[in-house]
Amino acid sequence: MRRILHLSDLHFGKIDPRLEPPLLRKIAELEPDLVIVSGDFTQRARRRQFAQARAFLNRIKAPVLAVPGNHDTPLDNIFVRFVTPWRRYRQAIDRELEPEWRDAKIHVIGVNTVNRFKWQRGRISSHTIRRVCSRFSSVSREVLRIVVMHHPLEHGPETDKKLMEGASKALKRLSRCGADIVLSGHLHEGSAAPFHAAPGLLFVQAGTGLSTRLRGTPNMFNMLDYHMTGEVSITRFFSGADGQFVAQDRRHFRKSGSDWAELVRPSAAETPSYQLIRSVACEL
Repeated sequence: MRRILHLSDLHFGKIDPRLEPPLLRKIAELEPDLVIVSGDFTQRARRRQFAQARAFLNRIKAPVLAVPGNHDTPLDNIFVRFVTPWRRYRQAIDRELEPEWRDAKIHVIGVNTVNRFKWQRGRISSHTIRRVCSRFSSVSREVLRIVVMHHPLEHGPETDKKLMEGASKALKRLSRCGADIVLSGHLHEGSAAPFHAAPGLLFVQAGTGLSTRLRGTPNMFNMLDYHMTGEVSITRFFSGADGQFVAQDRRHFRKSGSDWAELVRPSAAETPSYQLIRSVACEL
């Protein structure tokens, strides 16, 4: 089994400080093979906020793969955002904006979707998708292929933000070239379901891990367990009234043909094997 913890939108500079110690304790307790952070380490991309984010990462013993979010370039310093948008991020978080991590069972590719010229709305280019697909082309089908980006490739009808530029085209191409899962953040909402427009891709969203800027979802993170049977289990951990992160929901998915389908555990009266249900959207 491989275990990945998926955090997003930490927003140092506007966090609930009582959540940081229990989040770090829970990460250590779960013993992940990899921790992924899908952007927005800071609130305003200030040096002090990046230093706080770096101190947080230093307390994680597992490998960390991170991509930047739009809040990791300054909103209120136009010169820095246009001329040297990544200097502070590279100094504090990672010199690589689009890192990779792989072993015998998992291949993860980070994608930078931040558009310095349109601070809120992201962008994903055809060149970037060609690179990702090229990297996946030599990977065997037994390897789980994951793409990480800050901005989501699909929005639900309740989302009032604009979908990032190039999202629809990227979604189709990633689905065709064999990607399995896309992890993202940005909306401060958690969900897991096959994409409506590409059911061969599993869409996993993480809400905010530490920020006080909640949008109807408590502070949370995702845990992905990839079993050697090909099943992916996704568990959501939410912060409670006492600030502790507790598992409150677990879903199971497996490829049925070329599409993802959710699995349900049968009751005692049913067969002990898993039962497939339709791979329609199953918002968590």
